[in-house]
Amino acid sequence: MLDLNLVRVFTAIYETRSVSGAADRLFITQPSASYALARLRHETNDELFKRSRKGMEPTPTAIQLYKVFKKSLTGIEKAVAETRTFSPDTAHHKFRLALSDLGELLLLPRLVTHLRQVAPNIQLEVLPVDMQKLDEWLLTGRIDAAICNRNESVSSAQRELMMYQHYVCLLNNNHPRIGDHLSLDGYMQEQHIVVSASSGHHIVEDRLKEFGLERDIVVEVPHFAALGELIASSELLVTLPFNAARIYVQRGNGRILELPFHVPNPEIFLYAHTEIGDITAKTWFYNVLRQAGPSMIDP
Repeated sequence: MLDLNLVRVFTAIYETRSVSGAADRLFITQPSASYALARLRHETNDELFKRSRKGMEPTPTAIQLYKVFKKSLTGIEKAVAETRTFSPDTAHHKFRLALSDLGELLLLPRLVTHLRQVAPNIQLEVLPVDMQKLDEWLLTGRIDAAICNRNESVSSAQRELMMYQHYVCLLNNNHPRIGDHLSLDGYMQEQHIVVSASSGHHIVEDRLKEFGLERDIVVEVPHFAALGELIASSELLVTLPFNAARIYVQRGNGRILELPFHVPNPEIFLYAHTEIGDITAKTWFYNVLRQAGPSMIDP
């Protein structure tokens, strides 16, 4: 009979395309994962994975085995999880959540308040979201969940549409050239602040390129945190989601005007692999974010 632990290692290698990634997910050493792979190769009389620039590429035999192993392993783990209970009021558990700094601004304060009320002993670690590494982080279990813009590179994770973002322009309350209406010419004649595209907020730039337009960008910042003070102390414009702009307006850092061109409303998704790791705990955390997240973001 095949050792169930070998099946877990095989599945982790298949999904992460990495022996080290599988080891990280399963909280074992890399030599242990390599040893398990060697045993599997002996048991199946097949190489199972070949090294390539993209990682560990599965052989045809491995592809067939994965279909059977994944279904069986998921069934076993769910059956075991159903015998357990997760009591948030007494549980000591650490969750890792990937957020952009915009997510931290909009979601984090209310999320922490909610968790303190329903699960006072829970630890929450927030990581800056990296859109290029998001799939790897979810598969290896480095994070339990992520809330960010739609990311097509994320494979097979559970996902829940949280909200749509509506982009607006934030500007100084006493801007000398712009009144209560913003024209396209007026928008393009001004100088702008942008948040680095690596954070996933590049839809406005993409839209302007479709019109053959290019803004005069004089400041590029990595995060949203400094935008309020920059707007309050300058004549620069910044284009950002309404929910974030509203916070700065409430702080007295500027005013909001509608954009003079149409920008599609980006989708914000919740991502997680609840079948990886402690299923019961991760499912509870996922449901907390899924059910409470939208109201926390847009109270």
